[in-house]
Amino acid sequence: MLADELEADWGRVKVVQAPGDPKYANQNTDGSRSTWQFFGLMRLAGATARQMLETVAGQTWNVPAGEYRAQTGFVIHAASGRKLAFGDLAKLAALMPVPPADQVRLKDRKEWRYIGKPRAVVDLKDIVRGRATYGIDTVVPGMKYASIERCPIYRGRVKSFDPKDALSVAGVERVVEIPATPMPSGFKPLGGVAVIASNTWSAQQGRQRLKIEWDYGPNAGHDSTAYRAELEATAREPGKVVRNHGDVDNALASAARGVSADYFVPYLAHAQMEVPNAVARWLGSTCETWSPTQNPTQVRQTVAEVLGINETDVTVNVTLLGGGFGRKSKPDYVAEAALLSRMIGVPIKVTWTREDDIQHDYYHAICAQHLEAALDQDGHANAWLHRTVSPPIEATFQPNVVYDSGGELGQGVIDMPYYIPNVRCENGTAANHVRIGWYRSVYNIAHAFAVCSFADELDVAAGKDPVEYLRELIGPPRILDLKALGVLVDYPNYGVSQLAPELADQYLIDTGRLRGVLDLAVTNSNWDQKLPPRQGHGVAVHRSFLSYVAVVAHVAVGNDGQIAIPRLDMAIDCGTVVNPDRVRAQLEGAAIMSIGNALYGNITVKDGRIEQSNYTDYLVPRIDIVPETHVYLVENDHLPGGVGEPGVPPTAPEICNAIYAATGKRIRALPVDPQLLKA
Repeated sequence: MLADELEADWGRVKVVQAPGDPKYANQNTDGSRSTWQFFGLMRLAGATARQMLETVAGQTWNVPAGEYRAQTGFVIHAASGRKLAFGDLAKLAALMPVPPADQVRLKDRKEWRYIGKPRAVVDLKDIVRGRATYGIDTVVPGMKYASIERCPIYRGRVKSFDPKDALSVAGVERVVEIPATPMPSGFKPLGGVAVIASNTWSAQQGRQRLKIEWDYGPNAGHDSTAYRAELEATAREPGKVVRNHGDVDNALASAARGVSADYFVPYLAHAQMEVPNAVARWLGSTCETWSPTQNPTQVRQTVAEVLGINETDVTVNVTLLGGGFGRKSKPDYVAEAALLSRMIGVPIKVTWTREDDIQHDYYHAICAQHLEAALDQDGHANAWLHRTVSPPIEATFQPNVVYDSGGELGQGVIDMPYYIPNVRCENGTAANHVRIGWYRSVYNIAHAFAVCSFADELDVAAGKDPVEYLRELIGPPRILDLKALGVLVDYPNYGVSQLAPELADQYLIDTGRLRGVLDLAVTNSNWDQKLPPRQGHGVAVHRSFLSYVAVVAHVAVGNDGQIAIPRLDMAIDCGTVVNPDRVRAQLEGAAIMSIGNALYGNITVKDGRIEQSNYTDYLVPRIDIVPETHVYLVENDHLPGGVGEPGVPPTAPEICNAIYAATGKRIRALPVDPQLLKA
């Protein structure tokens, strides 16, 4: 975006990762916000610099404005054939006053050289050739290595420990306790016992020999099976009303046909390929860190807080991520390294094991939902009741939080776009027993699963084609006025209201765009193809992170209940497409992650302990389940929306809808149990 407006030569562009610093504004890259948040700013920055370079060139040649223009790294005076390279003009241009934004000319869309054109990521060659530097590659002179034993139960703490056997391992040098953080823990370390060694292997081997007595705390009895039953019971009872329009009770009571269903999504772990890791170096009263982080600003704040120093005394170096999905926006692992470096007096590298990663994650929230609808004689939906119950993310940061926030409810509940005259949405209370955090597409996962699955149940009840019924539910093209539709809680619209309120009217919910992606995906799929027995099509459409995505799945279910997904067709309307190659890659990756959520993802808890430990029992998709995936991009002039997350929410429900079409068996709880699908 910046290079295009600057008229830079792409072949000479280098991207340098900025350290964490407030002068770079919001550096948080989770929430699918980077492109839409910086689209205008980057273009303005590039255009401003271009204009300043052009002005200096004109002054150098003493020619009138309008006779010269920047082009691919030079300013050119066409009449005389003269040109000056940006590098020859930069020092003088930097001395000029920066022109006001309203005096800077942005390019017209037809002039764009790079925006909208496919381009490989700038560090692709380094990544595929093994030259790229990830957090786990970081080495600092004099560095020691740490492995940390944390209480297996959230909010537990160390009562006592014996380091003797750990210190007998070759390479182990010290064993120290990291004090437990007062709860709720937020981004701060959980606490535990750290083994410091001359290498990671020795630290991990010494850790296995630690003898620790734990105070397991208030969550020692947490059982996810019992908790699910508790949440489901809450979902069947009236909750806090968060959207209310029309008379739902009367419409349900007088319905020609009523439909109801309960849906469940379990805890999920991020399970990104690169485990959390960080290096920290304490020097006097300052700290320098190196880590794979999605939020260097938060790293700086958290490290300063746990060390009790000023943020200006913390330097944050950012490496590539080996996968993040929201996990690496939470810098507890960086704070661990910082604390240990100050305690030990040398640079410390903390490396989590895969077991640490799975068993001490910030999990995607478990969720139970209850939905009811009223259909008239012709099968039209006349009423919609939606109750959702899940522990809120804020409970990880604040005590006694039991209701979901407007931001969480605004991910598929209060912003439900269907053209139904009577709607009520409710939120039940849920106490928190594990660390809850952001996970790719966040609460849209559970809410879209319920809403998109229930829409399919309604078309079956109405005896109509799923696509035609979805079109009917979406209704005529219109902009949703959520206040007029009875929304009673704050709707931040994925951060627009806080981060860019001046753009609020550019990111309204548009059902015409929702219908558009539905039609595009269906038209390009094999929806009308007659399929063999135990094969079926499913469809779902959902708006999230300011973009609209529809997915059509072709699913085959074996007699043994095992699922194959031969093909996915995905359509996205994300407004202005900056890099089509990246958009397609994000949609393909989102589909794979959502397939994992649908078929495998399941964190369970017994006696307060996470039962899964590695990829052997917390499964992620292997290559043989990955479908032939086709991605279609809507072209329009809307401002950019998010891309990293919107492909996740509709993929799981359309797979389950396709399973129903193939087998007649409805999936209302994830992950899909193959035993239920046997012939």
